[in-house]
This record gives sequence, C-alpha cells and structure tokens, in this order.
Amino acid sequence: MARSNFRLLPVVLLALLPTSAHAQAYQCRVPQAPLAAPQIKPDGPARRTPVAGYTLALSWSPEYCRARGASAQDATQCSGRNGRFGFVVHGLWPEGRTGAAPQWCAARQSPAPETLRQNLCMTPSPRLMAHEWAKHGSCMTRSPESYFKVTRVLWNSLRLPDLDRLSRQQGLNARAVRQAFADANPAWQPGHVGLVVNERGWLEELRLCYGKDFMPLPCGAAQFGPADGAVVKIWRGL
Repeated sequence: MARSNFRLLPVVLLALLPTSAHAQAYQCRVPQAPLAAPQIKPDGPARRTPVAGYTLALSWSPEYCRARGASAQDATQCSGRNGRFGFVVHGLWPEGRTGAAPQWCAARQSPAPETLRQNLCMTPSPRLMAHEWAKHGSCMTRSPESYFKVTRVLWNSLRLPDLDRLSRQQGLNARAVRQAFADANPAWQPGHVGLVVNERGWLEELRLCYGKDFMPLPCGAAQFGPADGAVVKIWRGL
C-alpha cells in the first residue's frame, strides 16, 4: 500500500489549488442530532494489491436524489432539510496496476462522530462515509481521519463547472462536459475526466483520475466512461 504518498499531498496540490474560494456554492446545514457510523459488511473479497493511482468520484446530487427524496437512508442528502447539493464526494478510491483495485483491507476503527460532522457537507451520508472508509480508505491510510483529510484536500482543490448553465447547452455531449471541467481547472485535460451516465443518458458522476503522485492522469477505459461524442443530459433537480 502506498500510504507514504499521502504525506506529499499538500505540496503536490499547491499547483492545483484554485485562486479563489471553494469549488462550488451550495447550502449545507449539519443536523444537530448526534451522528454515528453504522456497521459495514464487506460486499466483496479483501484485496491488498499495489496502488497505481487514485480516482475521486463526484456524484451529481440532483440526479442521485431524483427518486430518493422520501428515502430515510438518503435524507441528509435528498430531503432538502439539510440543504441543496450539487456535486458531492462519493469516494476516493485506490486503483490497482492490473485492474484489481485494493479493497476491504483491515479497518480496526470506524469514523468518529466528529469526523462525520466535519465531512458531512462534502459527503452528506454517514453510511456512505463509513462504507468508503472500510472498503477503500482502509487500503490507503491508517485512520479514517487521515483518509477524509486527504479526500477533503483534493475536493477543496477543485473548481467545479456550472452544470446548470451547461445543462442548457444544445447538443451537449461527453466531450463538452469534460472540457468544461478542464476549462475550470487549468491543470486538468479532458482525458483526465471520466463520466458515468445512466442508460437514459443522464449524468450521474464525474470520475477524476490521479496518478500515485496525486497529479491528474489520463483515465483508463474503466474510468473514462462514454465516448466523447455520446449525448449527455444533466438533471437540474427541478
């Protein structure tokens, strides 16, 4: 496991930081009720394979919440009681050299309530945070606090495009979405940006590809997603 790379992250990201405030403006209200990480059961085998790079997956919340507004499990993100979200962090994932990514390494602790509160506006689901730490973060660093600190540094280094405006563009395709992200982040190129769209062509996620040094890297086929010419639609949550 390439845990030592995480000590280099703040230095590497100096070249990537935006020149003004945070990546996107959205409303977020952390609930007053105590937060707790649920018990997470593995959904696959444990793999301790060498790390070749990383993927930061950003979920487009309006699409995710489209049919989940009444879901108790997704209430923080989708009910509207805790704010309205645009992009949120799905997770930071280590990638393997041969396609078999590290996962489900030994996780002897769960995210503390303070860690959940600190990161809830980035990933508005205690359950998802607990899952991402147990499945992915446990193979990258020794504590949930370090994993979410690294994720937060990457998240805060990004400037996100205006998807409301982009959604109104005639003939929108995957290349235009990738280019919009690259235009907002000069260190990135369209080939560094993967997309996930559903079977109806609606955008679900961005998959941002990093090397072991946390610099942008061309995405592999599994991360890149639809070809540049594929039609993409963006749900605005209306």
